Amino acid sequence: MGNIVAIVGRPNVGKSTLFNRLTESRDAIVHEISGVTRDRHYGKALWNGKEFSVIDTGGYVSNSDDTFEEEIRKQAMIAIEEADMVLFMVDVISGITDLDESVAKVLRKTNKKVILAVNKVDNTERSYEANVFYRLGLGEIYSISSINGSGTGDLLDALVDKLSGKSEEDEEDLPRFAIVGRPNVGKSSLINTLIGENRNIVTPVSGTTRDSIHSRYRKYNYDFLLVDTAGIRKKGKVTENLEFYSVMRAIRAVEQADVCLLLIDATRGIEAQDVNIFSLSAKNNKGIVLLVNKWDLLEKNTNTTREYTKNIMSRIAPFGDVPVLFISAITKQRVHKVLETAIEVYENRKRRITTSKLNQVMLEAIEQSPPPSVKGKYIKIKYVTQLPTVYPSFVFFCNLPQYVKEPYKRYLENRLRENFNFHGVPVRIYMRKK
Repeated sequence: MGNIVAIVGRPNVGKSTLFNRLTESRDAIVHEISGVTRDRHYGKALWNGKEFSVIDTGGYVSNSDDTFEEEIRKQAMIAIEEADMVLFMVDVISGITDLDESVAKVLRKTNKKVILAVNKVDNTERSYEANVFYRLGLGEIYSISSINGSGTGDLLDALVDKLSGKSEEDEEDLPRFAIVGRPNVGKSSLINTLIGENRNIVTPVSGTTRDSIHSRYRKYNYDFLLVDTAGIRKKGKVTENLEFYSVMRAIRAVEQADVCLLLIDATRGIEAQDVNIFSLSAKNNKGIVLLVNKWDLLEKNTNTTREYTKNIMSRIAPFGDVPVLFISAITKQRVHKVLETAIEVYENRKRRITTSKLNQVMLEAIEQSPPPSVKGKYIKIKYVTQLPTVYPSFVFFCNLPQYVKEPYKRYLENRLRENFNFHGVPVRIYMRKK
């Protein structure tokens, strides 16, 4: 289950620098993914073998002076509500400000885990000055310098240590399908259509994070958990900051799911936020089913679905091996197909290919079209095997892994997809030295 850490604090205390430090280092090792525009405010971090997500809340504050303090306080509220841990950043140079005080006050009342990081501590005098922050009453302080990285190791040790105490009351190993999409795209209606007609079959499952509601779905030989991200929301909690809020919400849901059912509003077409949620799901190696909802509202001619699909594919490239269903949650058009497809994608994500079959198919494909030589050196790929990850990932062993470029990896991915069914699932390809 993904742990989410939110970085909160006043502007200019160094949140983004720390965010970059936490997420970049991992990027070099783990992200061999092309074409992913990194969302600047959300990333993955890896420390001591533990992976967690980091959100820089500073990226979502609108900079107008009068509402400014209010905004930051709101960010903190949302972060507290949605994250597993809050990393509160302050700045040793400016000392404790009123705004720090008021954020600390909010944080003291929460039962969430909080870590207090005092930034810009880069000499002995400042490390002495940092002690004033004990006054905020948030326990241990961690003095760091996010620019040069000093102290971040201890900070991360403490952070990972606190996260690992997380109890996971997991349901038995049921598939988890998350319904994601922008606000007002019809997530609740779809949930109600799927489970509403027969409330007695659905048991709301408690114990999972309060924010997204999990429903156990058992009928027609199906048994899985639906993660509803529309969630119950205390009114007035979050009205203004919807964009940030729905991003947090989507991240939380995507990380908990095996398959993401991404709803797109047919009347509006695929929009930037949809593409963001799509690449978030792909980046997290989740199965994906695209649902074009409110299809009953569109004027149609014979090519509508084809045109529409083409447009979607051009926006989500290069990963296009994804099912697209045209549905209406209200008229129930093709809704039964949604579950069927989600189950198929779930199965595809678990698919294991035997090493012998894999080598037989792939070595032949490599022979037909070997990787282009680089600087007169020939790349020889000798052997391929599937990694034991929860999603499909493959290692190709070769003499010069550093010379295998993205286009060729895409060629290999396409051959894998042609020969084995990974419809709806991101496939990862790694090159290693034999």
